Amino acid sequence: MSARGLSVLRRRWLVAGAGLAAAAVAGGWFGRRLLVNSCQSDLPFDVPGHPLVRAAWDGIDPAMVWDCHAHLAGVGDGGSGITISETMLSPLHPLEYLQRLFYLNAGCAHDAPEQVDQSYVARLHNLMDAMPAGCKLMLFAFDQAHDAHGVAQPAQSAFYVPNAYAQQVARALPERFEWVCSIHPYREDGVEALEAAVAGGARAVKWLPPAMGIDPASPRCDAFYAALARLDIPLISHAGEEKAVHGAGQPAWGNPLRLRRALAAGVRVVMAHCASVGDDVDLDRGENGPRVPSFDLFTRMMADPAHADHLFADISAITLRNRSLAVLRTIIEQVQWHPRLLWGTDYPLPGILPLISPAQLAAENMLVPAAVPLLEEIRLHNPILFDLVLKRLLRSRGQRLAPQIFETRRFFDRSAA
Repeated sequence: MSARGLSVLRRRWLVAGAGLAAAAVAGGWFGRRLLVNSCQSDLPFDVPGHPLVRAAWDGIDPAMVWDCHAHLAGVGDGGSGITISETMLSPLHPLEYLQRLFYLNAGCAHDAPEQVDQSYVARLHNLMDAMPAGCKLMLFAFDQAHDAHGVAQPAQSAFYVPNAYAQQVARALPERFEWVCSIHPYREDGVEALEAAVAGGARAVKWLPPAMGIDPASPRCDAFYAALARLDIPLISHAGEEKAVHGAGQPAWGNPLRLRRALAAGVRVVMAHCASVGDDVDLDRGENGPRVPSFDLFTRMMADPAHADHLFADISAITLRNRSLAVLRTIIEQVQWHPRLLWGTDYPLPGILPLISPAQLAAENMLVPAAVPLLEEIRLHNPILFDLVLKRLLRSRGQRLAPQIFETRRFFDRSAA
């Protein structure tokens, strides 16, 4: 998730969502149930003990389960310091406006004065109450876009979630939350800000290069990479196509191959979403090389023995409708990757109802049919549990995602390894 992790096809979902929203208003309850998250709270009493839910948890130690890709969101009320672009607040920009509405609905944020940020966090508390003891969310900060000289560009930043706010939310409930800082590497104070964030408990750094104005292959990143390696702090970076979050950068900066510079510096790199959508220039064939699927470049890098100890990926967003089922099958079937894959939800995306279809996955024989109504019921109450159960129940040609993928704490907390 990426922070928003939506591709061109996901944009089309949002355009379609505008029509669906109108139909929901006209169609009443049935239409709204298809589109709008009803934000129900407590799980039905029979869900935790359901055989398929128990099967999903089989072999997993809940105390090791950290969702490594969860977003904080809001509008900046209540002193959070969050900012969002004017276009996301204006119906004159329908795609971005609808994006905000879907995002906040998925996070069950109440559109009431000075309660949006507070209700988003309250929903996180509610969701984690239903998870087994020890499970945590890793909450993302998100830095502003910066120019080539390291100067912040608020006008070109789709949104901004301060490190201080992410740290504050995590500290308020440490048994359920960790936090991930976001620091632009071109900042003059970038290394100092990183050291301060790590001292304050940050477990990783989050980047969305095309939106934040970061070229991961630029020498401007070298000092920051050296600090990441020295501090042994992972970098979670979006890889592949990103079109929904506007910013100061170039789409080409999401090319997975551009992260080789970080890997060569000894940084543990987590490619968000396994670069599972979009296409990029094959830089191994020159700057003007052919465009190939970003996932093919990711696959090439995972096969490179030089990256075996430093290249990892999270599995957030891989079940979205805009991902190829062939890509999803590959991720499941490449069992040699599993020790290097990390569970993440891209929350609140699993709460946007049209984006994931258990029924479609069952039709492709990747889920047992009995799982579909169960998953749909879980999603209405807890999109985080929904994501975990869905991914654990997925199968492809006899393979399933290994339990160790979900025990992410060992990667981010070395003391637990």
